[in-house]
Amino acid sequence: MRFAEFHAGQVFEAGPYEVSEAEIIEFASRYDPQWFHTDPRAAGSHRFGGLIASGWHTCGIAMRLVVDAVLAGSESFASPGLDHIRWPHPVRPGDRLSLRAQVLEARRSASRPGLGILRWQWSLRNVRGVEVLELEATSLFDLEHAQAHA
Repeated sequence: MRFAEFHAGQVFEAGPYEVSEAEIIEFASRYDPQWFHTDPRAAGSHRFGGLIASGWHTCGIAMRLVVDAVLAGSESFASPGLDHIRWPHPVRPGDRLSLRAQVLEARRSASRPGLGILRWQWSLRNVRGVEVLELEATSLFDLEHAQAHA
């Protein structure tokens, strides 16, 4: 989707994405090797009553859904970061996650007119409607470069 097509209030939905136990363990083993992400037996006898995905894995799933549904083919090139991020409930093996993203603001930079700035809120929920991720992201779009190559 091109930057010119975004507007405040716009909503995008994507998914579902099913999370497997093997994927949770593989991600966590590489990037967040805490026992409650990597050891189903130990995790089963603790507070969450089973294995849970790393929050960073959850963010990666949301990013994949956003790219596939919205950003693929756009002028998007970077993000300066997130304003906040929350993982209100854990992601578990077998969860099917869906994304809802709402545009808060889409504008051109006042100081760099060739730069598009998109602020949007993402929410990832499981099939029971339980929110597992909430964040506000800023995405940057290279409008000048896109026009020169159009």
